[in-house]
Amino acid sequence: MKKLSFLPISLLALAACQSPAKKATGDSVAATDSVVKDSSASAFVPLLTDSTMSNWHNYGKTGIGKAWHLKDGVLHLDASKKADWQSNGGGDIVSNDEYENFDLKVEWKISRAGNSGIMFYVHEDTTKYKYPWQTGPETQIADNKENEDGKLIKHRAGDLYDLISISKEVIKPAGEWNKTEVVANNGKLDILVNDEKVLSTTMWDENWKKLVAGSKFKEWPGFGTFKKGHIALQDHGADVWFRNVEIKKL
Repeated sequence: MKKLSFLPISLLALAACQSPAKKATGDSVAATDSVVKDSSASAFVPLLTDSTMSNWHNYGKTGIGKAWHLKDGVLHLDASKKADWQSNGGGDIVSNDEYENFDLKVEWKISRAGNSGIMFYVHEDTTKYKYPWQTGPETQIADNKENEDGKLIKHRAGDLYDLISISKEVIKPAGEWNKTEVVANNGKLDILVNDEKVLSTTMWDENWKKLVAGSKFKEWPGFGTFKKGHIALQDHGADVWFRNVEIKKL
């Protein structure tokens, strides 16, 4: 009798031990799937993917100027021929897509005495705004040593142009690669240069409005007001190079 009563209990104990293991396996698969999905959803997307520059166009146009060249993942603006203060066949370029909350990473190097910039929240309406910098705030690119802007507060490389200066000098000189990261999330704006946080502010609040009102951008009522827009790379008439341009929606 003892033997008969012991066997079912053993089987039940064995089943009880096996059942959680199966459930754990199922949970593990579900968790793995979730991680894969989350990772995919939050992945950085490269914006320099092919020689045709299919992710970009000149501001207010459909194509790309012939002075912009993408080769082996490096985008170069050839400014050897001029057109007023910009390059002949160049012009500012903007991303095809618009972004609201994002993390943008850009590596860049500037020519001797050169000037350029990275803009965001650009509103593309050429009937009201001739240039992307009339709507989109710009983190400056410049040769701080020899470019005239490199001698001006709030105009130096890394600065939020004509609005806020970066907190410390971390820029490498002309001809060397730098890295700028712009993180914009629900009005909170952080700028990192060469992996160091150098600027943090809040957009669109009263203090932001005061900053704009005290800047050259006060002439354009739409400047710094748009909460969704294009990324722009500037042609300021100087050779400039970009690589590893990637963005993640937040």
